[in-house]
Amino acid sequence: MLDQAEELRKLAQEDKKTRKEKVPSSKKPRIITVTSGKGGVGKSNFVVNVSIALQKMKKNVLIFDADMGMGNDDVLMGCLPKYSVYDAICKNRNIEEVIIQGPFGVKLLPGGRGISKIADITKSQKKEFIKKVSLLEDLDYIILDTGAGINRDVLGFIACCQELIIITTPEPTSLTDAYSLAKAVSYFKLNDFIQVIINKASNVQEGEKTFNKFKSVVDRFLNVEIKYLGCILEDKKLVQAVRNQVPFLINYPNSQASKDINLIASKLSGTEIDSRKSSIQDLFKKIFNTFS
Repeated sequence: MLDQAEELRKLAQEDKKTRKEKVPSSKKPRIITVTSGKGGVGKSNFVVNVSIALQKMKKNVLIFDADMGMGNDDVLMGCLPKYSVYDAICKNRNIEEVIIQGPFGVKLLPGGRGISKIADITKSQKKEFIKKVSLLEDLDYIILDTGAGINRDVLGFIACCQELIIITTPEPTSLTDAYSLAKAVSYFKLNDFIQVIINKASNVQEGEKTFNKFKSVVDRFLNVEIKYLGCILEDKKLVQAVRNQVPFLINYPNSQASKDINLIASKLSGTEIDSRKSSIQDLFKKIFNTFS
C-alpha cells in the first residue's frame, strides 16, 4: 500500500489545484465515495437508501458498487445483475446492458471483477468505455460504495472523488477502524474534508456524543476537517428489509431509519461543495490511471 503513496498524493494534489473553481451543478455530477473502517456497519444499506431518497427528490443518481468481489448493493435492491463493468469494458457490452434500473429510477453499475482486471485492459478498451459512459452524463450524483478497511482499492477510490463520507457505529472497534481510515486519508493527503455518519445509534444523543468523541481525536491528531452529517438509529425494521431484499425506505417509509435517511439526504442535497465537479468520464479516467 505504501508503494502507492506518491501516486495517490499526486492525484489528490491535482484535484486540489482546481477544487475552488466553480462549475454549474447542472453540468457535472457530485461524485461521492462512501466507505468505512470495517465491515458490518451498514455502509451499503446507507448507500442504497440515501440514493433512493435523493432520487425521490428529483435527483438522478448512479451507484457504482466498487466493493470488488464482495458488492451486495444489487441484493439490497432486490436486483440480479447479468453483467458488470468488466463486461462493458472487455466484453463489448453496451452500458445500457450493464446498468441496472433500481427503485424510483436509481441506476446501479455493478463493479464485479472490473477494477481488479484494469491492469490487463488495453488503451483502446479504456477509450471505448469512456465513450460508453458519456451516455450517462445527465447524472446529479455518482455514489461509490467501496469495500471496507484500509487497502489500495479503498484509498484509490477516495483519491478519485471530491467528497468522502465515512460510516461508523458507536462500537469502540468501529470507531478505532474509522479513525485509522481517516488517518490514512490525512497521511496520503487524499482529502482534507470528511463527512461522518454514525449508524446504529440507540438515540440522537448517542449519535452526537459518538461523533464529538471521534471529532476531538481527529482534530487533535489529524490535518483534516470533519463534519457531522447525521446519525441513523438502530431499527429492527432495517434487518427485516434486508431479509426481504427491499430497501427499508420503500418497505418501511415511516420507520425511524427512513426518517433519518431522508434528513441526511436533505442535508446532502442542500450542501454547497466548494470544489470542481467532474464528469463521469473524468471519474473513470482517474480510476484507470489509479488502478493501472
